[in-house]
Amino acid sequence: MGKEQTLLIVKPDAVRKNLIGEVLARLEKGGLKVVASKMVHLKEKEAEEFYAIHRERPFYRDLVNFMISGPVVISILEGEGAIAKNREIMGATNPKEAAPGTIRADFADSIDENAVHGSDGPDTARTEIAFFFTPQEICPRLKARDY
Repeated sequence: MGKEQTLLIVKPDAVRKNLIGEVLARLEKGGLKVVASKMVHLKEKEAEEFYAIHRERPFYRDLVNFMISGPVVISILEGEGAIAKNREIMGATNPKEAAPGTIRADFADSIDENAVHGSDGPDTARTEIAFFFTPQEICPRLKARDY
């Protein structure tokens, strides 16, 4: 698999519950390193653009409204097989289907308020990282464009 980078968003529900440190600690214990991180309050246009792939889906407007309802913490995680490892530690999108001990099983309230977002593949990871971070904001260990 090799070393790669992926995007993680700690969503407004988890931020409100003061779970930022716990979420990042679980990912670090799983072997991932945080190479960039910031807290932001997304603007409506940003959330609309970021989730544009879902624009035609019935949940799109609710998703956008949820993502702008409070601050989020956006991070770049790096490590061997980072995309798959991040998704494994996060758990299934629907917390009712997430394995015990995963972030979503432990902290998510519903499929709509599911605590975290993670990139689902290498192309998505590159696109999502570039959406939120400039190269200067990423720790110099490995830049997204290098893999």
